[in-house]
Amino acid sequence: MSLWEILAVLCAAALTLTRWLPARVRRRASLVAAAAVIATTAVVLALGARWQMVPVLAGAGVVLLLVVVALLRQRAGRPVRRLPWWMALPGTAAVLAVIATGPLAAWALPTPVFPEPAGRFAVGTTVMEWSDPERPETFTAAPDDRRTVPVQLWYPARPDRADGQPSYNGARTPQEAAEVQNALADSFGIPRFLVSDVARARTAAVFDAPVAPGAGRFPVIVFSPGLSGVRTSNTVLAQEWASRGYVVATLDHPYDAALTFVDGRPVRSRNKETVTEDRRKEARYVKDNVDLRAADFGFVLDQLERLGRGEIAGPLAGRLDTRRAAAVGHSRGGAAALAAARDSRYRAVVNIDGGLRDAGVRPFGQPALAITSPVSVEENADYVPDLDRVLGRGEETNYRLDIPGTGHLSFTDAALYFPPLPSLVGTVGRSEGLRVTADATTAFLDSALRGRASGLPGLLRAYGDLTVYE
Repeated sequence: MSLWEILAVLCAAALTLTRWLPARVRRRASLVAAAAVIATTAVVLALGARWQMVPVLAGAGVVLLLVVVALLRQRAGRPVRRLPWWMALPGTAAVLAVIATGPLAAWALPTPVFPEPAGRFAVGTTVMEWSDPERPETFTAAPDDRRTVPVQLWYPARPDRADGQPSYNGARTPQEAAEVQNALADSFGIPRFLVSDVARARTAAVFDAPVAPGAGRFPVIVFSPGLSGVRTSNTVLAQEWASRGYVVATLDHPYDAALTFVDGRPVRSRNKETVTEDRRKEARYVKDNVDLRAADFGFVLDQLERLGRGEIAGPLAGRLDTRRAAAVGHSRGGAAALAAARDSRYRAVVNIDGGLRDAGVRPFGQPALAITSPVSVEENADYVPDLDRVLGRGEETNYRLDIPGTGHLSFTDAALYFPPLPSLVGTVGRSEGLRVTADATTAFLDSALRGRASGLPGLLRAYGDLTVYE
């Protein structure tokens, strides 16, 4: 909460409690508290009141009205009837409880604060949109509609970043951030107002910032979010990797992402229209979804290769080393990353808490890291055996790292603003799961893509319970 919000809460509570002061000071204390409530409320409203402040202002308003009525009656010489203490006490407690729901809501559903990236580089970002002439868009009936994938690039930037303004939750404008956040809320069945503060959050990334000079070509991470997730769902991880010298391409999978924009028009998810209670149809849908995402992985790498050769204009033209590329994803995106390993151009794979049931993933030749949460392992009996089947038959040494205290959403930006329920975000804290994930994945990727292989198992064991597949 901001300083003015805290002051508004304290003033509202103080005004409520003046009823219990001795008669000789009650009137003066009520006037002072009422003036403070009016002043702090005016400032909060002027700055833009968040929904969490509604019960605070409502409770203060009720008490303020009662105080004003009492003062007017006194001024008119009319008697003020006071309730006996045993009737007034429950009313005071009720008003204080209403006021207290404000800070409680602000704690449970806060405006996210993006941690400052730990790497040595500043972070820039830009958005590109690429159409695949070889693939029709299967979600539409138009015969000439081609598969188009919006991609957000996060990259090491010049330290001053040309005095640019940080993004709004990964978007260029607060309006765009709000549209995307509303679509995500709809996809999860959450009332929009509960996550309305997310669009206000500023990140470290600056749009179209100059690329960091003198650092050569950067290795590449292509990232796929979870089901209905969007390219900004994992901004914390994208910024961390970029600050540590990687170019990160986060994908919007059209008609899977809650909301993206293709040629300027909004494209919403159709996942709910596809899911069915028929078990065979559901399995077919999962397989098709993973295969489509894996194809997006391959197509985006095609375009990144062109960008690396300078055939596509942009701030990163000629600055990518796509010979050092990793496929990474969370949840359904993690399963798709493992499926994308059939493309041998990807030299490493990271699956962050992605189950493989019905995904059709087969063993592959690249080194892989699977990060799991104890919550996901406990909830799905097939989860670890499926990973064992794929990772245990690979050609390289593979790893599974179970990070204690994490939940499925500990690896996404949602951990910064969702209620701290262990079943969702574990018990590790709002940003700690993201920090540990960034450190562990960077250690693995540095080994696989930069040749820093010394002591990798020991490094990974520092972050959780490690299983090695040799």
